[in-house]
Amino acid sequence: MANFNMEAIPQNAEVSKKLPCEKPLLIQLEIMEKYTKVHKETSNLPKEIREIECLKVLYPILFREIQDEDKIIGRTDFLPIGFGCVTSVGGVGHYCVFSKLREFQNKLEDENIKKRIDDLYDYWVEHDVKTLYCKDIVNDATVGTFIDCKYPVIATVRISGMMLDYPKLLGLGIGGLRELINEHLEKDKDNNFYIASLQSLDLFVECVNYLQQMVKRHMKTASDSRVKELEVIFESLEKIKNDKPETFHQALQLFWLYALLAGVINYGRLDDYLGPYLKHDLDNNIITEDEAYGYLKTLWTMIENRRTTVNGRIIVGGKGRKNPEAADVFLKLAMKVTADCKYVEPQFTLKLTNDTPDEIFDLALDSLGKGVTYPTLYNDEVNIPAVMYSMNIDEKTAEQYVPFGCGEFVIQGQSTGTPNTCINLLKLLTIALNEGVDPFDGIKKSGPVEIKPVSEFKSFEEFYSNYLELLDYYFDLSVEAQMHSYKVMKEEVSFLFTSILMDDCISRGKALLDGGVRYLGGTNETYGNINTSDSLYAIKHLVFEEKIYTLEELQMAAEANFKGYGKIRKDLIDCDKYGNDLETVDSLAVDFYEYVANGIRDRGLKVGMDYYLIVISNNQVNTEWGRQTAASLDGRLKGMYMNPANNPQGGADKSGPTATLNSLVKFNPKYHGGSVQNIKFSPTMFNENRDKIKYLFKTYFRKGGCQLMVTVVDKGVLEDAKIHPELYPNLIVRVSGFSAVFVNLESDVQDELLSRVLYDE
Repeated sequence: MANFNMEAIPQNAEVSKKLPCEKPLLIQLEIMEKYTKVHKETSNLPKEIREIECLKVLYPILFREIQDEDKIIGRTDFLPIGFGCVTSVGGVGHYCVFSKLREFQNKLEDENIKKRIDDLYDYWVEHDVKTLYCKDIVNDATVGTFIDCKYPVIATVRISGMMLDYPKLLGLGIGGLRELINEHLEKDKDNNFYIASLQSLDLFVECVNYLQQMVKRHMKTASDSRVKELEVIFESLEKIKNDKPETFHQALQLFWLYALLAGVINYGRLDDYLGPYLKHDLDNNIITEDEAYGYLKTLWTMIENRRTTVNGRIIVGGKGRKNPEAADVFLKLAMKVTADCKYVEPQFTLKLTNDTPDEIFDLALDSLGKGVTYPTLYNDEVNIPAVMYSMNIDEKTAEQYVPFGCGEFVIQGQSTGTPNTCINLLKLLTIALNEGVDPFDGIKKSGPVEIKPVSEFKSFEEFYSNYLELLDYYFDLSVEAQMHSYKVMKEEVSFLFTSILMDDCISRGKALLDGGVRYLGGTNETYGNINTSDSLYAIKHLVFEEKIYTLEELQMAAEANFKGYGKIRKDLIDCDKYGNDLETVDSLAVDFYEYVANGIRDRGLKVGMDYYLIVISNNQVNTEWGRQTAASLDGRLKGMYMNPANNPQGGADKSGPTATLNSLVKFNPKYHGGSVQNIKFSPTMFNENRDKIKYLFKTYFRKGGCQLMVTVVDKGVLEDAKIHPELYPNLIVRVSGFSAVFVNLESDVQDELLSRVLYDE
C-alpha cells in the first residue's frame, strides 16, 4: 500500500477557476472549524443524523448574495472543508480538499491563525472520505487516485451524475414530500433515514427563509423595475416552502434550490418537467416569452458560474416525455437561450428520434453553425434498445436514459452510474510488450500475470491472448475499486437530499447506497481504445502477416521513442488506421472493444451491481494520460496525447467525414454505457452545405450512430488562438465529453484538438 502525502494527491482538475468565496477569510475559517467540531462531536451518532447536523453548519450561510441581473435566486459558495457529492463542487461526502486548504492558509498572515489551519488539516487527514478510500485502494504500481496518470487504472470516490426525480419534487412540493416521508415514518418510527430526511426538508425551508430576507434587503435599494422582479422571487420562495409550484417561475425556483442543496451538477430532462408550467403561463398571459427567456438565461448563467467543467447536463427532446407538446415549447426557448449565451455550460443535449420535426433538427444545426458546440446530439432510436440490453431494463424505463458528464448513461431518478474507475488500455499494451514492466517509468505493473518476452510469441493470437490476460487482471482491479468506493461512501454518508428524490429510497427506508436506489450501477472510463486497436493491427499486419519486422524490432523502436527508427515509424503510421471505413483495422477495433466492454459488464454483474459498463469518453484525460504513456506501435510518440474516445487518433482519418462516421457506427452500442463521437467542420463547409450536412447526420443516425458532438470553427483560427490567446477569449471548442474556452486549455490539450481533422470541403 502506498504511503500518503496529502499534498501529492491530485486534486480537482479545473479548466476554469471557480469564483472566489465572497465570505471574509475569518468567517470562512469559522465555518470550517464549526463543521469540523460538529463532525467530531457527532461521531457516535447514526451517519444520517451526523450528516444533517453538518449540513446545518453550511446552510444557509454559504448562499451567495443575489446579483442584480438574477431573475431567480440561488448561488452557493464552497469551502476547502464541507460536504458534497462530487469533486467538481467542493468534494465528496465529508471532505477536505487539502491543496485548497493550504492555499487558504497562505492567504493568512497571523501565525496563530495559520496554526488553526494545521489543526484542521491534521483532523481531516484521518476523516476525509476520499482519503479513507485511497488508503484502502491505491497501491504502488497498478491503481492510483484520480487523476494520477502514471497508473494503468485510476480510481476515485464520488457520486457523480445524479439525475434526480424532479417531477416528484414538483408534483408533491416540499409539503407533499414531508407527508410522504411521515407516512413511512409512522410504520418505522426509529428509521434514521426518515428522521434525517424530514430535517433535510426543514433545512430547505430555513434556506428559503434566509433567501427571502436577502431579497428584502435588496428591495430597499433597488429600482422600481428591479423591485418588481424581486417581488416575483419573494413570492415564489413563499410558495415553495410548503406547496407545490403553480407557475413556471415557482417550478424553476424549487428545482434549482433543491439541486443546489443536493449538490448535484446535472439536471435531467428539463423540457419534460418544466415545459407544462411554461406553456401554461404563456398561454394564460401570466408571463411573456421575454420574461421566460430571462428566467432561463439566469438559470443558464448560474449553471455556467458553477464551473463544473464537464457537467451541467440539460436534456431535451426524445422518447418517453409525458408532455411532448409542452416540452417542445421549452425546448425551442432553451435552444434560443443556448445559442445566444454561447456558454461552456450547461451541456445542452438534444435527444433525437425518427419523429423529431425538421424544425427542431434545423434549430440544432443553426446553433451548431454559430460555433456554439451545442446541442450535443443523441439518437434515441439506437440508444434506447442499447440501454435495455446493457442495463437489463424494459423499454419504458430505458426511455428515461440520460447522459451526464462526459456522456455516461443513467436512468433519471432511478439509477446511479458514477464513473469511479478509469483504465488506460494503451499503457497496458506497452506493459504487455515489455514483460510486464511499464517502459515509461520502469516499474513492473503486471501483478500476478506472467508476460512473456516478445521474442517468444509465435503468432498474433498468442500475443493478443497474453495481453487480454493482463486486461482481465486489471478488469478485476477496477470492479474491486468501484465497489469499494460504494462501500466507503455507504459507511460514511447518506447523501440525504439526493436520496429523497431517487427511487426507491423513500419506499425502502434506505439511503442511496444503503440499498435504496433502484438500479445500482457504475461506469469505467476507457482511454486509448483506438491507439490500442491500431497498434494491435500494426503488429498483426507487419509482424505476423507480412513478416516485414519481428515483434522484438518493433518493441525496440518504441522503447527508443523511434529515434533512429524512422522507417519503422513511417511503416507503422502508414498501416491501415481506424476511421477510414477499412474492414481490416475496423474489425479488430470492434473485436477489442467488445472484449473490453463485456469483460467489464460481466464483472459488474458478478459482484452484484445491476450494471457496470464502459464509457468511451475522454474529457482531457486522453491527453493527461498520454503524458505518462510510452510510445506505441501505431506510431504515436512517448508522452503524446492519445486518441479522443472512440474517434481516430488526430490526423489518422484521411478519407472524409462519411468514412469516419461509417467506422464509428461499427461499434455495437448495446455493450457500452455511453460514448463520444466528435467531428469538426469549417463554417463554410457546415453552413453553405447545410442540406448535405443534414443528410450526412441523418444517414449516420439511421445506420446506427448513437451520438454526435460537433465543433464548427474556421480553419486556422485554433492555430492563431494558440499564438494570440488574447484575441480569442470566447472561442469555444468541443474537447470531447465537454466544451471549453480554447485559450483556457493546456498547451498539449490544444495540440490534440488541433490534430483532429477539420472538414472544410
